[in-house]
Amino acid sequence: MTGPILNRVVKDFKCAATGDQTIQLRQLRGKKVVIYFYPKDSTPGCTVEGQNFRDLHTQFKRQNTVIFGVSRDSIASHEKFREKQKFPFDLLSDPDEKLCKQFDVIHEKTLYGRKFMGIERSTFLIDENGKLRQEWRKVKVKGHADEVLEAVRKC
Repeated sequence: MTGPILNRVVKDFKCAATGDQTIQLRQLRGKKVVIYFYPKDSTPGCTVEGQNFRDLHTQFKRQNTVIFGVSRDSIASHEKFREKQKFPFDLLSDPDEKLCKQFDVIHEKTLYGRKFMGIERSTFLIDENGKLRQEWRKVKVKGHADEVLEAVRKC
C-alpha cells in the first residue's frame, strides 16, 4: 500500500475529532493542513511532539494552517490528552485505521524484541488546494515541529 503522492490532491476523508466534531478534508480547502500521526496518547515522545506543535500553534495559524494529531486512541482518550496538554488543535481518532492506511503509516515495529503493527510517526503537509506538498516519515521528535513550520512558510 502507498500513501498520497506528492503534488497530487489527497483523497478526501472524514474522521471523528475532539470537541464532538467530524473533520472532513475537503471542508478545509483554502487552508494549509498539517496532519501528524503518532503512536499513542500520553506517552513520552507523543506528548513532547504534541507540546512542540502546541508551542508553535500561533505561528502556524499566522500561516493559515490547521494542525491535527492522529492516532488509533479513542475520542475519550484524546479529550483527556488534549485537555491535560492544553493542545489548541484537535486530535483525530482512527481506531479502524482507515486514515492510517490511506496515509500508509501502519508498519511493523519492534519493541523489546516483540514485533507488532503500529503507527510509524509521520507528518503530512497539504496545501490550500488539497495537494500533498511534503511528507516526513520515521519522524524524530526533536526539532520536527520547527521543520514543519519552515516548510509551511515556504509552501
